[in-house]
Amino acid sequence: MLAAVLPLQAAHIIGGEITYDCLGGGNYRFTMKIYRDCAGGGAEFDSAPAAPFNATLTLFEGNNTQPASVFELGTPIVTRIEPTLDNPCLTVPPGICVEEGVYIFDLQLPLSPDSYHIVYQRCCRNNSITNIVDPGNVGATYTTELTAKAQSLCNDSPTFKNFPPIVICAGEPLNFDFSAVDPDGDELTYSLCSPYQGGGPNQNQATILSGVAPNPDAPPPFNNVFFITPPYSAANPMGGNPQIAIDPNTGLITGTPTVQGQFVVGVCVEERRDGELLSVLRRDFQFNVTICEPTVVADILEDEIINGNAFLVRSCGDSTVTFINESFQQQNIFEYAWSFDLNGTPVTSSDEDPTITFPGLGTYQGQLIVNPNTICDDTADIFVSIFPEIVADFEFEYDTCVAGPVTFTDLSYSGAGPNAITDWTWNFGDGVEVSEQNPVHTYAIPGNLPISLQVTDINGCQDVLTQPINYFPVPALVVVAPTDLVACQPATITFNNLSIPIDETYDIVWDFGDGNFGSGVSPTYTYEDPGIFSVAIEITSPIGCYTDTVFPNLIEVRPSPTAGFDYEPKNPTSFQPTVSFIDQSIEAQTWKWEFGGIVGSFEPEPVYTFPDTGLQVVTQIVTHASGCKDTAQALIDVVPLVTYYLPNAFTPNGDGLNEGFRGDGVMEGAIGFQMQIWNRYGELVFESSNPFEAWNGRKHNSGEESPQGVYVVVVQYTEPRGRQVQLKGYATLIR
Repeated sequence: MLAAVLPLQAAHIIGGEITYDCLGGGNYRFTMKIYRDCAGGGAEFDSAPAAPFNATLTLFEGNNTQPASVFELGTPIVTRIEPTLDNPCLTVPPGICVEEGVYIFDLQLPLSPDSYHIVYQRCCRNNSITNIVDPGNVGATYTTELTAKAQSLCNDSPTFKNFPPIVICAGEPLNFDFSAVDPDGDELTYSLCSPYQGGGPNQNQATILSGVAPNPDAPPPFNNVFFITPPYSAANPMGGNPQIAIDPNTGLITGTPTVQGQFVVGVCVEERRDGELLSVLRRDFQFNVTICEPTVVADILEDEIINGNAFLVRSCGDSTVTFINESFQQQNIFEYAWSFDLNGTPVTSSDEDPTITFPGLGTYQGQLIVNPNTICDDTADIFVSIFPEIVADFEFEYDTCVAGPVTFTDLSYSGAGPNAITDWTWNFGDGVEVSEQNPVHTYAIPGNLPISLQVTDINGCQDVLTQPINYFPVPALVVVAPTDLVACQPATITFNNLSIPIDETYDIVWDFGDGNFGSGVSPTYTYEDPGIFSVAIEITSPIGCYTDTVFPNLIEVRPSPTAGFDYEPKNPTSFQPTVSFIDQSIEAQTWKWEFGGIVGSFEPEPVYTFPDTGLQVVTQIVTHASGCKDTAQALIDVVPLVTYYLPNAFTPNGDGLNEGFRGDGVMEGAIGFQMQIWNRYGELVFESSNPFEAWNGRKHNSGEESPQGVYVVVVQYTEPRGRQVQLKGYATLIR
């Protein structure tokens, strides 16, 4: 059960530190702060019952690798730390949660010429950490060293003033006060240093050094984490432009991180008095760099973005413009301020979507400010270009009754000049688009089709015109492709009509040449009689246009024979498997017979002996002098038969004649055979499942001789097709 719990408990510890206060008389109060990522579950603080075990710390003295003592901590004081940003105009992304667990404990430590080391180790870090190798299997060591000098002076360690930043915005300058305070007024020096490894991914134990929470912890010296190099290192844990750095005198961390991710950062504070090192305060923390959303963004519906940051609105032929406001983070917007310079005259509006009338052609500048005169406002620079109008127009010409090309003529106009139109985009309503000025198009389909023309001029102004074309001519050429031109009687033929343009709205009449008629675009028709047939088609469009075509001698239907046969006997059996076939075909010139899928004869009336019983498919294929064929089939059942006969007496007297009693017959295919022989007292004297095993007159063929007399015989078996048979008789034993 412990192994099943630990994988969930072995991740998401994101930092910590240990400080101490000297209480006098060798008594010290230690404070350990551990930080955890509480978003989406993860590791709890080491304290039962939330975790599988309580936090344990290990005390080492001097260079001794054996623990001086191991002690268990109680329940921490847990505080949830809300993420904040220095820039009030940015919002923290959702899903970020950090808790601080504070363990406070007292120790009585005799004055020692060596240092005391307080050690707490724990696995593991977040798999998503960016700057170290294999973070999901790397733990941390949180430790403090109580030096001999610090003991002799009853020194207090420094403590950090501020909680480290939970969220850092990518691309935003970082200025964070990472300084500490020292109650004794000692000199403090700051540096970026390497966090330590500690603990491991061993999920089965917490009592070994590679366990999730080793007990006891490993002694110093401790191993540094392995940074992914390049570009990261202890002195450059996050990169950035400029690179993240700490002021050694003030503890101010500055720089601009540019890469999103999670970064392990170590900060060390060296405490000195009169130039002598008293202690080193270490903090190991995970910094989260992410994209932060601005609280408000000024935005409009534009025609073009200029230089990546200004909006161009284009109006063609209309000096009055209604602006569409697309500013977002609406919940944080409470005021809009629009302003435009109209040839030296300022025009303003506080409407969300204002309508402004400009003096005439030209380009005008303006701005949209959301939340003006506040710390978190935003501005959109706007350029408005008023251009002459552009009008799309065209005409087309075609033969309304006979299919052919349609000629399109552009009649569009731009106030920017006679040659100001630069682009034409035609959509002919049938899925075809072209970019010519005066195209010619041939339609493959009829219909009431929408034709649209979009034109663009040198100012980027556009206009679109859509007009319908009522296109229902008849084909200029009727094209028909039958599935067969020569076929055997009866001939089923589909007449594929490849003529264009036609569809189901056309009235189409077919004359198949044998006195019968049909309709539809591509009908299917069956010729029952042989002959050569001319096919005619008449086409009338929905607007009354008409055409017709005759295809002389298009279809040849050749005569076919009629297959057929009979056979004797009607009920063949395994005893009589030979069957004679009687040809009943009409106008056949050649014959082919297949028995069970195997060619067996080319005679008109073959005789065939079936090699097996059961259902047999017999096929007759006959061919006419024209080459046309016909097929007939019959399903013949060859019945499997069995026979079994019992004698009435036998003489087991040793003369070699009639020595045993057994039946005789044909038993192939029979199952479940059993023969029993009983004496007159009801005693079973013989039994066999072999139909051809004989009773020799002895009890069960191996005991004492049975006396002369009459015995009852019972035989039962199942025939091949499931019929159960039972025979009763008498066996007279004569000696």
